[in-house]
Amino acid sequence: MAPNSVAVTVEKSDNFSLLEINGSDPSSLPDNKRKSISPKQFSWFVLLKARRVVSCLSWLFSSVRKRIAFSSKHMNEEEDPKSRGKQMYRFIKACLVISIVALSIEIFAHYRKWNLDLMSRPSWEVRGLVEWSYMSWLSFRSDYIAPIVITLSKFCTVLFLIQSLDRLVLCLGCFWIKFKKIEPKLKDDEIDLEESSNFPMVLIQIPMCNEREVYEQSIGAASQLDWPKDRILIQVLDDSDDPNLQLLIKEEVSFWAEKGVNIIYRHRLIRTGYKAGNLKSAMTCDYVKDYEFVTIFDADFTPNPDFLKKTIPHFKGNPELGLVQARWSFVNKDENLLTRLQNINLCFHFEVEQQVNGVFLNFFGFNGTAGVWRIKALEESGGWLERTTVEDMDIAVRAHLNGWKFIYLNDVEVTCELPESYEAYKKQQHRWHSGPMQLFRLCLPSIIKSKISVGKKANLIFLFFLLRKLILPFYSFTLFCIILPLTMFIPEAELPLWIICYVPIFISLLNILPSPKSFPFLIPYLLFENTMSITKFNAMISGLFQLGSAYEWVVTKKTGRSSESDLLAFAEKEEKLHRRNSESGLELLSKIKEQEMNLAEQETAKKSIGGLMRSNSKTKKRNMVFKKELGLAFLLLTAAARSFLSAHGLHFYFLLFQGLSFLVVGLDLIGEQIN
Repeated sequence: MAPNSVAVTVEKSDNFSLLEINGSDPSSLPDNKRKSISPKQFSWFVLLKARRVVSCLSWLFSSVRKRIAFSSKHMNEEEDPKSRGKQMYRFIKACLVISIVALSIEIFAHYRKWNLDLMSRPSWEVRGLVEWSYMSWLSFRSDYIAPIVITLSKFCTVLFLIQSLDRLVLCLGCFWIKFKKIEPKLKDDEIDLEESSNFPMVLIQIPMCNEREVYEQSIGAASQLDWPKDRILIQVLDDSDDPNLQLLIKEEVSFWAEKGVNIIYRHRLIRTGYKAGNLKSAMTCDYVKDYEFVTIFDADFTPNPDFLKKTIPHFKGNPELGLVQARWSFVNKDENLLTRLQNINLCFHFEVEQQVNGVFLNFFGFNGTAGVWRIKALEESGGWLERTTVEDMDIAVRAHLNGWKFIYLNDVEVTCELPESYEAYKKQQHRWHSGPMQLFRLCLPSIIKSKISVGKKANLIFLFFLLRKLILPFYSFTLFCIILPLTMFIPEAELPLWIICYVPIFISLLNILPSPKSFPFLIPYLLFENTMSITKFNAMISGLFQLGSAYEWVVTKKTGRSSESDLLAFAEKEEKLHRRNSESGLELLSKIKEQEMNLAEQETAKKSIGGLMRSNSKTKKRNMVFKKELGLAFLLLTAAARSFLSAHGLHFYFLLFQGLSFLVVGLDLIGEQIN
């Protein structure tokens, strides 16, 4: 053997090898040895990668800090401080701090090559105070923390499975309706269209409040309903606090009144009770007693002219029927990612939930608009009450307790708008999820004491309220946003893959079935639903315990987008106006003078508000910052980093993308920005 050669032996009874390495001949090295790098080069490589990661993180944190500072500076002054969820935000920050500390400890232990084997080592083999402290933490975590987290995760998993089963049953019911072609049928002959006296008296109500963008299209659509003029009355219930907007709405009402439409404008001096107070005040008018039915359209709803002829006939020969509800369709469902995801939820709500409950139970929650009520049913059920922010669900539950039946018409659609900004959508969802909990607290004694069957009581309490209004936001937030990231630091309580992946994807597939064109958005929908769980959970808690934000009512921001049919109708209206004004020279002259006067008034108004417009011109659009969503984003990303150390696979990817989803929403990068 050469003097500068080294013999390396591996002594095993079944595998003996001898490797001669000649130090003077590099070609004698194996390939993997020739390509290896020195420890110094490896250290520089790791430092370079770490520098890039740190620079990216520092840029991210600086951007978030600037966005938060800008958002705080331009915070909406009319927002109630009690409604900002400070307690929830503090809880999320506490979880985030704990997770960051735990991640730091785990990273330190990972590079020191400590692991759970320390717990099985005798105490005399543990070297140093730090190693002993880590071993004590593992023992404490295993004995005291892990059992609590495991119990809570099992409880939430049971709720998750129950709610998933409810979704599956609803979908099976919808499939059965489609297979059997079950649909509401008229019990009597249709209304005689030849004699106008056979048409029942119908009251149309259009409640609105500062709806500058949409008041024209809603009033115009209601005025063009195909119904005898002497058998219909349209009430425009304006709660706007802007005098200029009030004048514009009055002019629109006057325009249709001149065309022979039976329409009146009504404005309350004392505007209390929000929408419920507005409707309640309108029903106190003396002439209401002459009408048999009342139809409600929100300001952004544009019914087709045949709406009444498709809904009113269902009441004939059916004296127990109190409500006929139509389906919503959305003119801006493809506007952006936010509206597409909303469309998935609402299509499932109308196609599956409302239709199945209407066919098999004759009961569902009134959607607040695009529905026809028998006025007798409203009066016998106590009328509109101002005690909650969901007056539509309130009156539906009380009417159901009084024995009235409901019909849902899936083939009758009324177009409306979806919120295009996350801020508007979040406020809408807060109202929709805090109100049912307020109502549940108030209605529970009445439900128990009512004379309806035990099955209907159980449906109201356990399915309608508890499962779909309380359990759903509770488990979705607790299980996927709190327990799942915590289990990354508590391996004893790790959730199986079927909970975080397989079952949620299956349920998301069921939700997307009513809108098959939305299948490409399956994963974004799943992530976004978990992201919205913080808003729904916070609203549910505030409504259940009567916190300050439970009674917050914010009118959903509208953009005034019109469908193609609306644009054609508007063009036809303008053409008729032009023909009417061109019939007489005197009318044309008076119109010119009126335009000159209007221009003079507009110039005066422009001068008075010019300074205000210049001051606001620099802030045309702005992004909001949602701190709770940002806190959860960093919590999930921290847990993803811990999952990466443990090579968890799907757990890591789920936490990573869910954290990024929270980050996008927290920085208001989804949907349109608010002016």
